Amino acid sequence: MSRNPELERVIAWNLARTRRHFFRDCGVGVGKIALASLLMEAQGRAFGSDAASPAAAPIPTDPLAPRPPHFAPKAKRVIFLFMAGAPSQLDLFDAKPELTRHDGQPIPPEVVKDQRYAFIRPDASLMSSRYRFARHGQSGAELSEMLPNLAKVADDIAIVKSLHTDQFNHAPAQIFLNTGSPFPGRPCIGAWSVYGLGSESKDLPGFVVLSSGSGLSGGAALWSSGFLPTSYQGVPFRSKGDPILDVASPAGVDRKFDRDSLDLIRDLNREHLGAVGDPEIATRISSYEMAFRMQASAPELMDLSGESAATLDLYGVEAGKPSFALNCLLARRLVERGVRFVNLFHEGWDHHSDVAGGLKAQCGQTDRGAAALVMDLKQRGLLEDTLVVWGGEFGRTPMVESNAALGRSMGRDHHPQAYTMWMAGGGIKGGQTIGRTDDLGFHVVEDPVHVHDLQATLLHLLGMDHTRLTFKSQGRPFRLTDVSGEVVTKLLA
Repeated sequence: MSRNPELERVIAWNLARTRRHFFRDCGVGVGKIALASLLMEAQGRAFGSDAASPAAAPIPTDPLAPRPPHFAPKAKRVIFLFMAGAPSQLDLFDAKPELTRHDGQPIPPEVVKDQRYAFIRPDASLMSSRYRFARHGQSGAELSEMLPNLAKVADDIAIVKSLHTDQFNHAPAQIFLNTGSPFPGRPCIGAWSVYGLGSESKDLPGFVVLSSGSGLSGGAALWSSGFLPTSYQGVPFRSKGDPILDVASPAGVDRKFDRDSLDLIRDLNREHLGAVGDPEIATRISSYEMAFRMQASAPELMDLSGESAATLDLYGVEAGKPSFALNCLLARRLVERGVRFVNLFHEGWDHHSDVAGGLKAQCGQTDRGAAALVMDLKQRGLLEDTLVVWGGEFGRTPMVESNAALGRSMGRDHHPQAYTMWMAGGGIKGGQTIGRTDDLGFHVVEDPVHVHDLQATLLHLLGMDHTRLTFKSQGRPFRLTDVSGEVVTKLLA
């Protein structure tokens, strides 16, 4: 057979051209079209729209750019004071005279039935609170003597005594409350909030995490973006020195050199983004730019010289000393600067032994700062559209925990059936108490509020329908509240 050199040349050229080359070199920019499609689909998922519809939301140019809510919000931002370890509701919020009358007696079998506990037998003896309770404010909110500062804002807060959860161990319960699932890998509520609404801050992350106390059982899963793009995950800040390590440039590197270097990196990343269409590259570009701006904004955030002596005293902040109180003040400064979601984690509430002594120590560290945050936000006109939430992952048993082998006595075990949280500002109707438990504080008997109900309510206050705020992963749409959750309308102003 005679050879055809021209045909052989054409065949060889075509064999050398792969689909990868086509997407890279196509003059009409197919890679960019694919990226635009992905971004539009993600934006459509955020607001429950059909990503294939021409009416889908416009393509975001910045993953943290502010986006419109589903409906008019009551809150623009959230400060979540997470009390890790589970504070005892029976010693702080839920006074039980019957528990006092039956102190030391076995709990009736019909109350506990087939319940399981981490460290005690179901028939353990009842233990009353060792603290006095009193009513405060015009609302008559009943609070423990361990919360003297919170008592001053009793008419600004809504107390929910009927929370309940599906989990009775710390790590899964903490992850469940923060992400809607007991398993790591799901986006947390802060990530969902920033994914849905973006951030109003150009110079700080949209979602910031502050910690005090000891370690967290749930770990970094509590502020993870899960399967959402990583631009929405929480950014842990330190409360002393630079909030983020290495935010300052090394010696000999000036701001112009930084800017020129980042411009080059940005241009290379943009070229790569156009070639492969990976949204994580857009996250990388955004993160580099944020880091550059934070070289100026982060030191300013930590500089408290502009705060009055009266404000520092209100919180109980001691100069140069990290504390929960300092974190509360930093949270106010963060939301003032447009940060959408601030998580304050304070660990140390797991009182399997000496619950009275343990609560005295923890309330001494947290009560003043938490109440000061509400007062300070209110006097600055920020409480109206800033939602403050306080609470832990579950409650504590009305039965005593005592275990000589473990060196425990006069403590309380984990109790998922009923516990208490409080909320203020951001569309919450203050000066009310919602929900009720039985005479021993064991079961919820009025207005039960599941963890998913709490999450649905928080998103509702931010102007988002929890059933429409979804993201497709592993072949199906996910949401924070999984397949349940109802807005607690009694909480709304």
